[in-house]
Amino acid sequence: MIGMSESTTAERYLSFGRSEAEGNSPAYAARCEEIAGDTAFLALLDGLPEPKRQPNLLFAAIRFLGGPVDGGLREWAAARWGEVAAVMLAHSTQTNEPGRCASLLPLLARLPQPLALIEVGASAGLCLFPDKYRYEYSGHPPFGPASPVTLACRTGGPLPQRMPDVAWRAGIDLNPIDITDPEQTRWLEALVWPEQHERLARLRAALDLARAEPRPLIVRGDLNEHIEELVARAPSGATTVVFHSAVLWYLAREDRERFARTMRRLPVRWISNEAEPGREGFTLALDGEPVARTGPHGQFLEWL
Repeated sequence: MIGMSESTTAERYLSFGRSEAEGNSPAYAARCEEIAGDTAFLALLDGLPEPKRQPNLLFAAIRFLGGPVDGGLREWAAARWGEVAAVMLAHSTQTNEPGRCASLLPLLARLPQPLALIEVGASAGLCLFPDKYRYEYSGHPPFGPASPVTLACRTGGPLPQRMPDVAWRAGIDLNPIDITDPEQTRWLEALVWPEQHERLARLRAALDLARAEPRPLIVRGDLNEHIEELVARAPSGATTVVFHSAVLWYLAREDRERFARTMRRLPVRWISNEAEPGREGFTLALDGEPVARTGPHGQFLEWL
């Protein structure tokens, strides 16, 4: 995987627009193309620390401030760059998409039960509740408990035969989202792409569900610094599963490699669901071995 530090800002925006936004957000796909060709706007972005130049972060900051997503986005943002940059510096891309659970569920269901779940890059922790959602796979009857959240996913199978039995939930995030704080959840809403009204409704329903559940343990800090101690806190008798979606892209190569070495050494099952620049969707892997291509928001699951 190519990380952010190994490509120019223009290349990052082109990659994001063509591999992630295209087909999912026409507005963001078009804006990425425009930004990649605008040297003055790229100079503004390059004035930020490298981790703060991501497309999702820029677009969310503009929407958080009430800005447009149409062709006037660059002019609006440039005129208010001080405000936009301040929001980008104060926040991170913490997209918490419960739809990704539809991609993760078949792997979780086939592991020895019960499970102790640890999510790296947990944000508000919404993906720590895969057993609380209802699923619709390719027109099959709904699967799972009665739930205010139903996740639809196109797939040719194999389908999960049971719901996972989750005994413990925990996570790590640099800046965990407090789901009881309206300002913090408004940031989560700003991260939802503008055309995706159903996705926004799903996020709000998942937040309501999570507020009614016991809160998972979410540790604030760097994933490489805290993963071992959190694994050590998992209950005995459960299969410890470390999982993440759209996280490793934001790490430097040496940090990704360190994390991978740790996963191979620890007594855990490792599920990764990550983007690969230039390829549609994400690659889903179990213990480092790719098993499927998935939609960035859980829209599809194509087994390899």
